[in-house]
Amino acid sequence: MIALLTPLSRGALAADDAEQASAFSFEHLIEQAQADALKPYVYPNHASAALLAKLDYSAHGQIHFKPEQALFAKGPGPFPVTFFHLGSFFRTPVRMYVLDNTVAREIVYDPAHFDMPADSPAHDLPRNSGFAGFRIQESRLGNQANLAWERNDWVAFLGASYFRAIGELYQYGLSARAIALDVAQAGKAEEFPDFTHIWFEPPKNEHAQSMTLYARLDGPSLCGAYRFVISRTHGVIMDVDCTVFLRHNVRRLGIAPVTSMFWFGEAAKRTAADWRPEVHDSDGLALWTGNGERIWRPLNNPPRTIVSAFSDRQPKGFGLSQRDRNFDHYLDGVNYQRRPSLWVEPLGDWGEGSVQLMENGTDDEIHDNIVAMWVPSAPAEAGNRYDLRYRLHWLADEPYPSSLARCLATRLGKGGQPGRTRPAGTRKFVVEFQGAPLEKLAPSVKPEAVISCSRGELSLVFTEAVPNGVAGHWRAQFDLTVDGNDPVEMRLFLRLDGQPLSETWLYQYHPFRSESTAIGTPWPVDNGPPT
Repeated sequence: MIALLTPLSRGALAADDAEQASAFSFEHLIEQAQADALKPYVYPNHASAALLAKLDYSAHGQIHFKPEQALFAKGPGPFPVTFFHLGSFFRTPVRMYVLDNTVAREIVYDPAHFDMPADSPAHDLPRNSGFAGFRIQESRLGNQANLAWERNDWVAFLGASYFRAIGELYQYGLSARAIALDVAQAGKAEEFPDFTHIWFEPPKNEHAQSMTLYARLDGPSLCGAYRFVISRTHGVIMDVDCTVFLRHNVRRLGIAPVTSMFWFGEAAKRTAADWRPEVHDSDGLALWTGNGERIWRPLNNPPRTIVSAFSDRQPKGFGLSQRDRNFDHYLDGVNYQRRPSLWVEPLGDWGEGSVQLMENGTDDEIHDNIVAMWVPSAPAEAGNRYDLRYRLHWLADEPYPSSLARCLATRLGKGGQPGRTRPAGTRKFVVEFQGAPLEKLAPSVKPEAVISCSRGELSLVFTEAVPNGVAGHWRAQFDLTVDGNDPVEMRLFLRLDGQPLSETWLYQYHPFRSESTAIGTPWPVDNGPPT
């Protein structure tokens, strides 16, 4: 084991712990996961529940890992690794190891490695209790004498199998996780397996811009082995190589799940729900299908949990994006305009399945209510093995932008025409696009709005250039009249001479009666929930 009493680097071992080292390889980690998947799941041993319960949000926030104790604080490489303390919200211990070639040595937890108040209950936690997670920091040394640096995290793993990165705009936002089990599955609770062990491979030299780490995933329904090659570019790129073995049947197996928050955007919000114009970490799901179609699906805050499936084979990519980068659209100091977008790029053959989007209603920004993931078509049955590779791009935008015009905004309002009685059950939609194909249009040419919907009647359909002097900025307008509460699936793109000018806009409209029940509000009792 490694005692964190001096800054850790390769070979920094407590002399009497050398015999506790163990051999490690990714291949062996996979073999171990396969063998353990045939055995009953063993729940991890937690530290004292009573003690951890005392480490609530406030108490946990006062505990900080000492930077001089960081893994790789003196190299090799420019990225120190610090560790999160266990607490009331993070009770599952994660065992951490550092690799010396093919030898793994455990990093030992000790309360002395953390700054904490003298009366913190954490002082009573036994040595070698494990950690809650870790974070990788930028090596911006401000004082070489005491190894003080600006604490600028760029990756953090914390809680179950969740992890996140700052992207290129230096701001955390949405999260990824190793796998999703039975998200929004009726009659079955969602399962959250844990990263139980993490192995850190030292960077090859002082100038390395990437780190490699390995993780063991374990839960009641599966075992898995993961390898992450994490690169610090203008954003953050993660190459993920994983092998997962199922212990039990899983009804909805989510590969490369992405989790985010959407409360309300420009389309609609409850009257006086909040003082800000928009509140969201992501505003849409972007898809690049196997047949090459580019799709933009604005997110909703629906009146009930909704799962939408976009069937595909060999998808080129998908992700949750924050396209709106205008501070004036948020007016908040928490930097929603800088939240990263996360793009999932499949590597290898993912076969047939669907990108599934789960949207759950929320009445506050503190709840993650959006999940996007790949779900294979074949049943996820006990004994199945999954070998998957993919790349995660934490950026400001999609890594492979389309040449087509893209959707900028979706706006809803009362249908009908000004100066006339507004028809009941009618909503006006305004969908904005901008991009090079629209910039090239002659002044006298208007693109065609190609639109369809699953039910209802369309009217007042037209396109026009947005009168703001911005070249290539167009909008399509139309009214939709619809009865009942069932969602309406809508599809729209701009076309000229039979050729698409824009990506495809997909939208799921949930009819509402008034602005006071625009989003995230259960339907009144007297009318019942939507069917």
